[in-house]
Amino acid sequence: MDLKQKAIEMATIYKTNSKVDAILLAGSVALGWEDEFSDIELHIIWKEAPTDDDRKVPIQSVEGRILTYHPYEDEEWSESYVTQDGVKLEISSFLTSSIQSHIEDVMVKSDVSFDKQCLIASIQNGVGLYGHSVIDVFKKSVVKYPSELAAKMISDNLDLGARWNNRRALIERKDWLMLYNVLCEVQKKLMGVLFGLNSIYMHHPAYKWMSHKIKEMHIKPDDFLSRMNNILLGNPSESLSSLEQLVDEVIKLVELYQPKINIEKQKHNISYAK
Repeated sequence: MDLKQKAIEMATIYKTNSKVDAILLAGSVALGWEDEFSDIELHIIWKEAPTDDDRKVPIQSVEGRILTYHPYEDEEWSESYVTQDGVKLEISSFLTSSIQSHIEDVMVKSDVSFDKQCLIASIQNGVGLYGHSVIDVFKKSVVKYPSELAAKMISDNLDLGARWNNRRALIERKDWLMLYNVLCEVQKKLMGVLFGLNSIYMHHPAYKWMSHKIKEMHIKPDDFLSRMNNILLGNPSESLSSLEQLVDEVIKLVELYQPKINIEKQKHNISYAK
């Protein structure tokens, strides 16, 4: 099934509600990355708060089966459902004013919140299906990645956490579950540094579609994707050594491309191991 065409059809249903200000297609379908496992992600932008009827009538109109349904939380309403023809939709609803506030937080206040950056990334990369004038204003406001945001992403994510210091002990004790949790957390931290270094908004809190985003990065260690993948698949001791090497290389890239950012404290903490 053509998921983009299905999204357009669903947008036609949602836009009949006069409270709807704009509709944005987000996620893999908007980016052209969809595969057999993909669903449709729609951001419904409301002039005023939607009622339960506002949210459920479009689902009922396609005889959809609700999978999840969440109340207003963290300035968002969300639900997921499957249509009669088997297409899953993930719906995120926001007030227009909330999106404006999130844009200001990220673009002006350098808020590194992953959730807010994910929304910004959706605005930047999403496809407007309704309310194009509203969406165009949003898109224009997020074109230039803030230098202050880059600095904070780099600085914050180079704090690898205290458990990284215990990495050698975890190997010796064969604490594999804890070790691989540490390896994954540090890998995610390195991704965060590179997102800042490459002026790319975070697109997903768990780095979904990692291979696509790494391809977009101009500043990264050589063979970064394959080395990141091999860390999770190789011998634990070799994986740890490989990750330590990647950490060193990422630090050198920060010093080369962002020499004004003081990372001496982070380097000191990273160097300690037991």
